[in-house]
Amino acid sequence: MKTAIIHARIEPHIKRQAEGVLHKLGLSPTEAIRVFYRQITLRHGLPFTLDVPNECTATTLQKSRRGEEVQEFESLDDMFESWKK
Repeated sequence: MKTAIIHARIEPHIKRQAEGVLHKLGLSPTEAIRVFYRQITLRHGLPFTLDVPNECTATTLQKSRRGEEVQEFESLDDMFESWKK
């Protein structure tokens, strides 16, 4: 069987983190890429959804990245309770 080569550049810390997860799953990076490409082929698209955030979500994400209007909670129950107010 003939094979083709894929070259990609990625940030070193992302590569290390991803390869750590793949190792736990028993997959090599090459096997993971094969699975990804196979799923693209089978689904005729990406095997997950990509959505463009609406204006409200985009604004909220930008504020969060800047540390603005961030709320912290002691527990999930506290967070859920705050939604009732």
